Amino acid sequence: MKGVILAGGLGSRMLPCTKVTNKHLLPVYNKPMIYYPLNTLVKGGLTDIMIVTGGNNAGDFLRLLGNGSEFGLKDISYTYQEGEGGIAEALKLAENFVDEDKVIVMLGDNIIKDDISEAIIEFEKQPEGAKIFLKEVSDPERFGVAEIKDGKVINIEEKPEDPKSNYSVIGLYMYDSNVFDIAKTLKPSNRGELEITDVNNEYIRKGLMTYSIIDGWWTDAGTFESLYRASKLVAEDKI
Repeated sequence: MKGVILAGGLGSRMLPCTKVTNKHLLPVYNKPMIYYPLNTLVKGGLTDIMIVTGGNNAGDFLRLLGNGSEFGLKDISYTYQEGEGGIAEALKLAENFVDEDKVIVMLGDNIIKDDISEAIIEFEKQPEGAKIFLKEVSDPERFGVAEIKDGKVINIEEKPEDPKSNYSVIGLYMYDSNVFDIAKTLKPSNRGELEITDVNNEYIRKGLMTYSIIDGWWTDAGTFESLYRASKLVAEDKI
């Protein structure tokens, strides 16, 4: 199984800091942000990982992470995303790297406390399809929300005014290699991006989606407010 961390984009919500560096290189407590998703995948047993980056500071990832030996890896692969085309657009850049394998995709600004090793084992046994991770939140209208019926996810709605549940879809996804064929069929959303929610809903439509619940805390770090929250959570738990 391959791992892909999406760390491109322009980081416009975090200006002026992102004038001089990529958002995913900003510090979260005592480590660069990118360390946390990388550690999540390595702890899950992955050894073949690609980082999708972009912008004027893409070379800083190579200077920081090198070949991944600090994380116990033999090598890290890198690819470059131009501009901001959405999560699904960024994922398409990893098609040759993933090839026919299954893939775990994690957003570079998402940080979780949980060890996902068991979920990875479960997905390796899953013949085909996808798996998403859900976290119960008090403000689901801010996120993509999973509607669940009879133990199955039947739809994901992005930032709904009237959420069907309190379960947010976090930035951690598992797919079979068919994800790239699905991504090629997508049309840009109103935001002008290829949305990962559309990818997930296509797997749901085919009856090929499973899910795991995140028990520990989860946060993104893509705004100054969430970056501050992430730093506090990491400092308290020392992850």
